[in-house]
Amino acid sequence: MTKKPDDEANRLRRRVKRYAQVGAGVGGLAAKFAGQRMLGLASDNDRTARELKLALGGLKGPIMKVAQMLATIPDVVPPEFAAELSKLQSSAPPMGWPFVKRRMRAELGPNWESRFATFEHDAAAAASLGQVHRGLGLDGTRLAVKLQYPDMQSAVDADLTQLGMIFSIYRRIDAAIDTREIYAEIRERLREELDYAREAAHMRLYAAIFAKDKRVAVPEVIDELSTARLLTMTWLDGAPLLSFREHGLEERNRIAEAMFAAWWFPFSHYGVIHGDPHLGNYTVRPDLGINLLDYGCIRVFPAAFVAGVVELYRALETDDRDRAAAAYESWGFGNLSSELIDVLNVWARFIYAPMLDNRVRSVADGVSAAEYGRKEAFRVHQALRKLGPVTPPREFVFMDRAAIGLGGVFLHLGAELNFYRLFNEAIDKFDPSALDKRQSAALKKAGVPKPR
Repeated sequence: MTKKPDDEANRLRRRVKRYAQVGAGVGGLAAKFAGQRMLGLASDNDRTARELKLALGGLKGPIMKVAQMLATIPDVVPPEFAAELSKLQSSAPPMGWPFVKRRMRAELGPNWESRFATFEHDAAAAASLGQVHRGLGLDGTRLAVKLQYPDMQSAVDADLTQLGMIFSIYRRIDAAIDTREIYAEIRERLREELDYAREAAHMRLYAAIFAKDKRVAVPEVIDELSTARLLTMTWLDGAPLLSFREHGLEERNRIAEAMFAAWWFPFSHYGVIHGDPHLGNYTVRPDLGINLLDYGCIRVFPAAFVAGVVELYRALETDDRDRAAAAYESWGFGNLSSELIDVLNVWARFIYAPMLDNRVRSVADGVSAAEYGRKEAFRVHQALRKLGPVTPPREFVFMDRAAIGLGGVFLHLGAELNFYRLFNEAIDKFDPSALDKRQSAALKKAGVPKPR
């Protein structure tokens, strides 16, 4: 008797078919825009954005993560596109138990179940690249077992093709920003997220960084139960960050300070950031410290880039345009005219604003969360349309995205802190050569590849 394919196998076939359909749909939108531009016809960004969402909306894979990225990076796509992309679902349906068993057998061998005291059949969480199951180790340790969906390499390659088409559409609409380096950065980071052995190394790195700071907890990797497509770690209990929005200001501020440390301390001392600001990647412990979860998207920066961040801050602090220009040049911005420096400073002052203001304040400081940053983004974009195209250095993609995501966390919490004091404590006695040595030693010990 022929074995009937299970639902998950059918779902995989449907997904492959859907990728082909999406390619045609997005390609058709690109052709439409090209025709409109060539004939001088007006284009309706709102309508086309809705069409783009329809073209992508049936997918439940890595393109959802890409959509989240595009929706949070200002001016990478038109605001109408970002608004529609942000509505896309970011979770995939979990694999069923028969499929999970086959995947676990492929990663740990035929007797894989004997290596756990218990292993829950139903997923505790499902996301774009994989799903997490609760388990219990033979020694009683509570575990989170992260299992990658099958054939994700092909899915990511297909999604990157769609992303290239989206950027192609945007270049036909608006040439203010050259997105080629942005595409290259997203491509490299997304492919890294498929490598769970690399993610395990990132986790070891962060565990070492925060070994003496109990405000930030990092799961412990269980190496003997992990592979390149399976990551087993200790389970960390915590409540969703957004569940604290109605708590008292003092509690919300403590959580926000822990979040600030989780982001700025690794960057200023080791040149690394947690580049995925999704709120689901943080949970709050009873002591109001945070659990930092999901280490697939960690960006390692050379010491010179971090030095540029500090230099630009000092330039804005002292209103020194020459020093700001030197910082932009150190990052790789080319053709820096006086007008372009002024435009870049508008956005830089927005990003650094809370940390340049030596007082207790909220991030938005009286501006509504919905309007926060819009005025600055509009001013910058209008100016770049006249001066552009500008090619942002690829390092900016996740630096900008993570900084904005962190600001979003503070906005959700309604935190009121002296960000100036916190930032200056983080960069106190900053020394690029010391950071480079510290970073090299930490990366080597954790097994993280040195950035190229």
